[in-house]
Formats: sequence, structure tokens, C-alpha cells
Amino acid sequence: MNSIIEVEHLTKIYRLGNLHGSYLTFRDSITQLFKTKTNQGKKHYIKALDDVNLSIDKGEKIGIIGKNGAGKSTFLKILSRITYPTQGSVILRGRVASLLEVGTGFHGELTGRENVYLNGAILGMKRYEINQKFDEIVDFSGVEKFIDTPVKHYSSGMQMRLAFAVSAFLDADILLVDEVLAVGDAEFQKKCLGKMDEISNTQGRTIIFVSHNLNAISNLCEKSILLVNGHLDTFDATNKVIDKYINEIAHYDTSKFWNNINNEVVRPISFRILDQEHNEKFTFTNDEDIYFEIVYEKFTDDDDLYPNIHILTSNNQYVLTSIIDRDKVPKGKGVFKIYAKLEKNLLNQGLYYIGVAFTNLEKKKVEFFDNYCVNFEIEEIIENRNYPFSYPLAGIIRRELTWIV
Repeated sequence: MNSIIEVEHLTKIYRLGNLHGSYLTFRDSITQLFKTKTNQGKKHYIKALDDVNLSIDKGEKIGIIGKNGAGKSTFLKILSRITYPTQGSVILRGRVASLLEVGTGFHGELTGRENVYLNGAILGMKRYEINQKFDEIVDFSGVEKFIDTPVKHYSSGMQMRLAFAVSAFLDADILLVDEVLAVGDAEFQKKCLGKMDEISNTQGRTIIFVSHNLNAISNLCEKSILLVNGHLDTFDATNKVIDKYINEIAHYDTSKFWNNINNEVVRPISFRILDQEHNEKFTFTNDEDIYFEIVYEKFTDDDDLYPNIHILTSNNQYVLTSIIDRDKVPKGKGVFKIYAKLEKNLLNQGLYYIGVAFTNLEKKKVEFFDNYCVNFEIEEIIENRNYPFSYPLAGIIRRELTWIV
């Protein structure tokens, strides 16, 4: 048997609402005695995971994708023993290191150095084993100047760098990584993905990687899991899973709202697709303009933060990247709402996905990037053609050539 992870009938149920109820005044308590009991005892539950079964072999790199609320993070928390299943079982054959949120496993009052040794001890490593890895961990993380500073004084990016380095270099058999890598800049994300690929190929580590960045999933993982409303919908080759997710599951997302983004430079708030009357819309005809609304909060006075939009086809092919003009970049701190317009008769019929990023062009650093925020569809009005051809035209661009006779 080569399976390092076995999941059988895994179910996790959460109870919604207050666990103990709200505090009542004396008057409210008396009033409650005379109320009907129609709704008393009625409890509301949600299945975050519902009868999930799968087996993962040693050395595999598995991606997990799905919409928000699909159960991805709950699944990793159960594998990490942070929470326990309501029903079913999980068998892990090996030591587990997890990176589920910034500062995972760190004690804020301890220094970076002390936290490295603490994490190693939790994994069951001897001190001399940690000593052998220590210099590599510090070098990879890039926090050598602050290694003897308590981690409560680290920025979120520094904590994430050190946490990833600890997880990658200490001898765990299974590495669980959630979307936390999005806190780092693009260069460090690339470095992390390369390291995960390396330790899996050369050391036989098993990697479980949750991300909304489908490009990262595609580049790292041979197989992927698609979760839909807590159910395991598909477990197959990554290209097949991504194709199903894009074309069948992630339709009709005309708006995206972000919560709990741990970023010290910018906090994206919302992204919406609108028509010219500012109504949210999914399907446009090719003769309509499309508007993109971005709302975000900027925490610094640095005026080199440029919002930019990425458009991709349904088969993950880049169509264009548009960066805001220098003279239109919002200045200073504050909450800003900006718009970008996609001209009519530019794109051909089909399904398109939108990503949003905030980039410091001066520092060549991506502060935030969400590659698949929303999507829209373009339909062509066949009757408007000037030629008797009624089938869909091939290609991405809709522009007509100027014919000279």
C-alpha cells in the first residue's frame, strides 16, 4: 500500500448562529417566558464537507480548487488536526507540516530563531537535525536581519516567508499549503512553488496545495481535486479538473468581495462587471461596452501602486493586460472606486475571466493578485454581419479588417 493519506466518508458539520445565545436583560428574560416555543430548539447546520472519499499516494502533488465556501480550507484544517471531523476518518502516514494562515504555529513572543526550533520539536526532530537545516531556512526566508526579533514585530509577509521556509525545510512527509502564499510578492511565490516542486520530486514529499490561482495549480500539480458545496466532484488530472471548474462550475460570477485580506499596502474590497447603466450583468452582446468597477483601500502614501486588469479565455489563454494610466493613479491613502471600460466589438463570442492585481511598478512588486475574480460572456448578433455566414467565427478578437478593392 503506497497511500500516505486515506480519507473515508469525511463529513464536517458546523452549527450556525450563536453557540450560547445573546445576553438578555432581566426584562427580556421575563418576556421570553411567555413567548411561544415554535422556533425554540430549532437548530441550523451546514455541511462544510459531505461524505468525501479519496486516497493520495506518497510523493503526489495535489491541487484543491473550488469556489469560496466549497470546503477547501475545512479539508486542510482536518488534515492538520486543527479541527476534527463530525463523521468519517482520515489516516495520515507521516509527519505533517501545514501553512494555513500567516503565523501558523508561531508564538508571537518568541524570536524567529526560537520559533524555528519550536516547530522542529513539534515535528519530532532532534536539535542537531534542526541545526543542520537552520541556515537553509533563514537564507530561504530572507529574514536573517530579524531572526532574533520576536515574530510579533514581523510584517505579515515576513511571517509567511519564515513559516514557509520552516515547513519546506524541516523533515515533514506531508506539506499542506493554503492560499496564504498570496500574501507574498510574485517573486517569492514563484520561489515557493519551485521549492515545493523540488522537495516533492527529490525527497518524495506529498504536497496538498489550495489556491484560487489556477496557473499556480496547473504548474505545480499533476492531479487536482474539485470541491463543490462540500462534495468531492472530481479527482483527476489537473488540466481536466481546471477545465471542468472554469466551464461548468465558476459561471455567472459577476462580482467578487474580499474579506480578511492580510496586506499592509492595499486591501481590495470588491470587483464588479457592469453595463453602461451600472447594473451587474453576465451576458453581453458584441456591440455593448463592458465596465469593470474596482473598489479598494490604500494604506500607504506610495503613489506607485497601479491597479491592473487581466482578461483570459475559458481555456486559460491570456487575452490582454491593462494597467491604469500614470496620471489617473489615485494618490495618497484612502478608499477608492475606479472604472475601466472594455470597448464594444473587440472580443469575439465566448466566455471570459477577469483577474485583478495591484502592482508597484517602481519596485517591480505585485502587492496583490487574484487571477479569476469574475467572468462574463459575449454573444454575437448574427443579423448585424455584412456577409451571409451564420456560424461562430474562430479567434479571440472581433475586429474586422478594412477591405480595399
